[in-house]
Amino acid sequence: MNKLVIFDLDGTLLNTIADLGNAANHTLAELGLPRHELDEYRLMVGNGMRKLIERALPADKAADDAFVDSTLASFLAYYAEHIDLYTRPYPGIPELISTLAAQGYKLAVASNKIQTGAEKLIAKFFPDTDFVAVMGNSPQYPLKPDAALVQYIMDKAGTDRAHTMMIGDSGTDIQTARNAGIPVIAVSWGFRPRHELTAADHIADNTDQIQRILESSDSNA
Repeated sequence: MNKLVIFDLDGTLLNTIADLGNAANHTLAELGLPRHELDEYRLMVGNGMRKLIERALPADKAADDAFVDSTLASFLAYYAEHIDLYTRPYPGIPELISTLAAQGYKLAVASNKIQTGAEKLIAKFFPDTDFVAVMGNSPQYPLKPDAALVQYIMDKAGTDRAHTMMIGDSGTDIQTARNAGIPVIAVSWGFRPRHELTAADHIADNTDQIQRILESSDSNA
């Protein structure tokens, strides 16, 4: 089998919102700025850490690039030390990853999370899985929805568009897949509301549905 499945990380494989929100609130509190309810951060994440900080800051502070940069640096320093306190895989995800790997799928991650953070979380929660690539935010590639990360992963895996599927939880992931010319499964358990997912080729409400969609796509290939 030469089938490649590229997963988003936050909101797809792992529920990271508590650690992200707590780190952002810690940073805001140190600056004497208003904090947010953890659930509010669901709509702030997905476009990289700098965008998260811009969205969390008051509008006047978010318009100050130097202030955003310094706040981001403080946030990243704290988050790096507290990245996995509350983060956990979604129900059925460890089993899905193990099953797909055993079935011969090539697996990869394409995330807008910082590269070191993505690597740390994948190593902790999926230590027995050999991912083709774990790609986060780094200077070499632009953030999703640019398709550069996906193209790099396909090239590394030696897999073409006809044999690649993307799985994510947001409009950013859907647009990334569209830009890359590959089909996409949107998961409904992530950080974005279901109405943002309607442009996906499929919507999955649980991991069993992902398995069935992949099997169906294989039989139709």
